[in-house]
Amino acid sequence: MPLSFETLNRGTIAFGFFNIDSDLLLLDRAFLFAPEFCEHVGALAQNPGETLYETSWDVDLIDDPMEIGDLMGAIHNIRHIGFIGEVYQRYPFPSNPEDFRQKPEGYQTRDEIREILDRYAQAVTLPFSADPTQGVVTIGDLRFARESFLELVQYVWVGGYPRWRGMQRPSYVQTMNDRVEVSRNPIFEGFVFSREVV
Repeated sequence: MPLSFETLNRGTIAFGFFNIDSDLLLLDRAFLFAPEFCEHVGALAQNPGETLYETSWDVDLIDDPMEIGDLMGAIHNIRHIGFIGEVYQRYPFPSNPEDFRQKPEGYQTRDEIREILDRYAQAVTLPFSADPTQGVVTIGDLRFARESFLELVQYVWVGGYPRWRGMQRPSYVQTMNDRVEVSRNPIFEGFVFSREVV
């Protein structure tokens, strides 16, 4: 499930996986697949961080909150509206609470999720920057302190809430880890991925 994360300019925003059968991430009103998120983080990690790092992220944007949907209503199978509602009609919340784990094979549903997403979202390109001197990371109009951005990275590493099933991470998450662990970029200075097993 998405959790709340602090920004420097917009207060708290939601970020995270919203369905255990999909590898799609929600970032406020934008959506991007987790492999792309991890690739972006890995590319930043490979940059030495001697100057401002700038690039762009291709995401899908849904402006209207009603079009995004009602996550809790969908989880409880009482209100299926918008994009999230359609996803939960196809991939409902598990009846057994023990099955509530993020599936590492979520990429297998991408074609179906993409088909639904295309009916609600518009493809946009968001500017991305990381300022090593200020310790600020900007995604579109969202500005994160370095520590808050690293919380997003940690969230994907552990599989969010409720964690990766069996703590089996997809290969793209491990690749992100490998790049971050050897990074010389000041954004990642002192950062250590959680090794907890839940």
